[in-house]
Amino acid sequence: MRIAVHGLGRMGGQIAQKLSEASDQGITLIAHNRSPEPIELAVSHGAVAAYTKQEVIDKFDPDETVIIWLMLPSDVTDQHLQEWLEIVPSGSILIDGGNSDYRLSIKRSELVSQKGCSFIDVGVSGGIWGYQNGFAMMAGSDSKQSFNEIEAALKVLAAPEGDYAYFGETGSGHFVKMTHNAIEYGMMESLSEGYRLLKEGPYQGIDLESAARVWQHHSVVTSWLNELVLEIMHENPELDGIEGKVAQTGEAAWALETAKDLGIDMPAINDSFQVRIDSENGAINYSTKLLAAIRNKFGGHKLNN
Repeated sequence: MRIAVHGLGRMGGQIAQKLSEASDQGITLIAHNRSPEPIELAVSHGAVAAYTKQEVIDKFDPDETVIIWLMLPSDVTDQHLQEWLEIVPSGSILIDGGNSDYRLSIKRSELVSQKGCSFIDVGVSGGIWGYQNGFAMMAGSDSKQSFNEIEAALKVLAAPEGDYAYFGETGSGHFVKMTHNAIEYGMMESLSEGYRLLKEGPYQGIDLESAARVWQHHSVVTSWLNELVLEIMHENPELDGIEGKVAQTGEAAWALETAKDLGIDMPAINDSFQVRIDSENGAINYSTKLLAAIRNKFGGHKLNN
């Protein structure tokens, strides 16, 4: 199969690299990006370069299904999707792998279908470790056949320890990923608050690295997030040089809006979301610094604004 990736940032670049290196599995990766440097890096991994959208289309054989995977910020996805729809042939498959509001995915799917093409929303998790560990991918589409057509690529991206699943109609993939990220907010907040309590509690000098190590050995809170805390506590237990402002990137807000519409209470996630809003307004402490450090560990997010 031939597949193009548009958007070669932190996640898109890793997806492109993993697919570029799968030529022995019958995959050819076409790399496209606004700036040329990431394209050239992808080429060094085996990708085919395409510096314009039309060049991407021209790289596909006439009898092939054009498959384009967008890894773009949500606020520019609509613009680029419109531009792609002006040039892709009928029968193409357009994939939105970014962190998009599932309600927008439904609207985008309707737009794509008017062109005679298929839309697949794929929520992608794995952070900057996805290339090494394999990505976790959550897919939704009104066309199960189109999902089947891209499944070979998903298998490559999931290796060696990731996974993927098809969750049903359009929007369901981004809905599952949105919920995943909202849960992530609550889990990270709980860990950060707990370590703050250890540090500032009645027993002075508790070794936070030792606590993290013990907890990571089959305790109830054993997790990848706590494993990252263990690394942080080994490297920088005082969290020196970390400002403590923690950005929210939309997914928890969308989840809370949906929950409100459905009459579902989510107090833990709501409070964790509010902590991030407050931190951006100056309410910073050891807990928010640890939140920022964890985000940097798994996602490469900036430690300081």
